[in-house]
Amino acid sequence: MTTVTSPVTLPPGPTAPRAVQGAYALTQPLRGMRRLKDRYGDAFTVNVPIFGRAVVISGPAEIKQLFTAGPDLVDNLEVNLGRVLGPRSLFALSGDEHKRQRKLLVPPFHGRRLAAYEKIVEEETVRELATWPEGTAFATLPSMMRITLNAILRAVFGAEGAEFAELRELLPPFVTLGSRLAVAPISKKGRFNPWRRFERMRREYDAIVDRLIAKARAEEKDDVLSMMLQTRYDDGSGLSREEIADQLLTLLTAGHETTATTLAWAVERLRRHPALLDELRRDDKLLDATILEVQRTRPVIDLTARQVKQDGFRLGRWTLPKGYAVLVSIALIHDDDAVFPHAATFDPHRFAGARPDLYQWIPFGGGTRRCLGAAFATMEMSVVLRTLLRDFTLEPTSEPGERWHSRGVAYAPAKGGRAVVRRRTTIGGVS
Repeated sequence: MTTVTSPVTLPPGPTAPRAVQGAYALTQPLRGMRRLKDRYGDAFTVNVPIFGRAVVISGPAEIKQLFTAGPDLVDNLEVNLGRVLGPRSLFALSGDEHKRQRKLLVPPFHGRRLAAYEKIVEEETVRELATWPEGTAFATLPSMMRITLNAILRAVFGAEGAEFAELRELLPPFVTLGSRLAVAPISKKGRFNPWRRFERMRREYDAIVDRLIAKARAEEKDDVLSMMLQTRYDDGSGLSREEIADQLLTLLTAGHETTATTLAWAVERLRRHPALLDELRRDDKLLDATILEVQRTRPVIDLTARQVKQDGFRLGRWTLPKGYAVLVSIALIHDDDAVFPHAATFDPHRFAGARPDLYQWIPFGGGTRRCLGAAFATMEMSVVLRTLLRDFTLEPTSEPGERWHSRGVAYAPAKGGRAVVRRRTTIGGVS
């Protein structure tokens, strides 16, 4: 029998050598994407380091088709965040193995469990906000990083202790270095390179987790680590030490930097929209819509990706060969006036009383690989901002919006989401 393969049809794109396209992508990441869309349309082909030959898409129909395609057609990239989070991380797994582990890790971050974490997030927020200066401009991103790191550490490991303090010290530089290595085409070969430092940090992390696992097995607690130790696959087997270590690292890293960065962007956006600030002070019913709009206009991750696993994969107008990466540009679809009318305008009212379409509003990615901690992150942002607006007056500003600054994987406000605040005074129960 002869197999007939559809001819490859790829969208147009730049023809410059890979190194040149890579340099352009590194130096002009967001602006470059917009220029390519202006020139070639909502789909174009690029050739860049790490991803290689790839098709970038931003049309809603093609994005939905990609996110709903089965793992036999498109699945995880061969080069992915597993390089820094470990081979047993959800980011590194594909197919049935990914589905199997994801099923085990969903319960701790959904439903009734979220309510138990709200108190932790509020406590950490109040503790950090107590250090804020009044009347003086300061960057909020470091504070948001501390709040989200402490909250996820407490949710994962329970009460504080020596290991908690060690992880609080280790994780910030570990995550920063890992974020940069994840997007840099640097070989692991060679004695003197950043990977050696990263590997030393990973060994420190593994030693701490080993001690925490031993403690958790000797105690009865209801934190995430204890739940992971008790959970079982369908065949009755449990997670291995390696699986637990890699999944915990995934939760700790993905669970604090991106959320903290979005919170800093929220401060940056709110200060430039005084009418919205006034509205939120009177009634915080619009707060959830505000968070959705911050994530639409300032997505901290620009790309989510799949790799073609079968020759002749039809994606809308295109037929892609096996091995090609398909990159979904989150910023481009979020900026599309045809999808979000007046997309350049920051307007939370567009989401008031409505749930976003998860094939168009995609800050957490989509499909079977959508961020596992999306519900936790949403709860956390809501609690932090509600507490901030309850306890402080956030002073508006007429300064231009902060530029986008790449921290490796995530895009943060260049000045760290600067704020000027005044503590609210309460008289007779009214502030």
